Amino acid sequence: MSEITAPTLTVLLLVLAAEFVNGWTDAPNAIATVVSTRVLRPSTALLMATGLNIAGAFSGIAVAQVIGKGIVKAEVINLPTIAGAMLGIIVWSTLAWWRGLPTSESHALVAGLTGAGLATAGPGVLLWEGWRKVLVGLVFSTFLGFFGGLLLTLVAGRLFYRARPRIVRQVFGRLQILSSAFMAYSHGSNDGQKFIGVFALTLYLGGVQPEFAIPYWVILVCAVVMGMGTAVGGWRIIRTMGLRLTKLEPFHGFCAETSAAATIELASQLGIPLSTTHTINTAIMGVGATRRLSAVRWGVGREIVTAWILTFPAAALIAWAASWTLKLFWGQ
Repeated sequence: MSEITAPTLTVLLLVLAAEFVNGWTDAPNAIATVVSTRVLRPSTALLMATGLNIAGAFSGIAVAQVIGKGIVKAEVINLPTIAGAMLGIIVWSTLAWWRGLPTSESHALVAGLTGAGLATAGPGVLLWEGWRKVLVGLVFSTFLGFFGGLLLTLVAGRLFYRARPRIVRQVFGRLQILSSAFMAYSHGSNDGQKFIGVFALTLYLGGVQPEFAIPYWVILVCAVVMGMGTAVGGWRIIRTMGLRLTKLEPFHGFCAETSAAATIELASQLGIPLSTTHTINTAIMGVGATRRLSAVRWGVGREIVTAWILTFPAAALIAWAASWTLKLFWGQ
């Protein structure tokens, strides 16, 4: 391993800053419902989410490989490209977090790499294979999330139709601890890997590593930084998802978390980078819709969806401008 230069260290710190932002805007998805249903206290849920996010990040590198070398051509981008992409993510996601909106760091990352890559080398920098997986991830997160939550709620409701409400709450209160743990682990296995891939790509572009590779220490550093972000700023997103979108009981929280986590884990095993934000939000909407359509606060849902739609152009534009400006001063 070669020595880390000051420019490379600067970009690595920007990657970790973006991972920190990911922690406070995206990782709270894993524990929003278990906190809102009061099954776990926020401090306990945050501790669990941090540990299982780290464990999930160690579960594989398929998603990290796609992000690191499947979105843009690694051989034609440079350190200003990565720096611009990270600035696009940090600026846009922080603005959305301030409004309490759970943006997709997956889409912000893809958009940021795309915008910065276009500023560096034009349209030829894009790789269709990686984008194809991103588009497949959109289908996974939106449709499997919503209908998975809806169907699981209907099936579980049928099985416990005659049970007393107190018994249902006790049973699913315990089960929701397991489902939130599954959700936290699956978040780490997909979202946790994305910035790991960018961190490894930065080491390669900075000449620290002779080829694109993902050492275990990179996984550990990124996962811990993400956990720190969750602990510092996760409550705004937890409030939006767990309290404002629809009223949740442990039964509903279990169904939403289980269907979302299963979808995310399937995508991780297939190397598909999807949005955990989309997945758990649509699962919550699906669960809420089983009671009645009016049980979902669609005005809040509309705000969330608007933030999703704006993420691609906003993060890409900010990243393009940042990368273009940095290129002037960086000399690359």
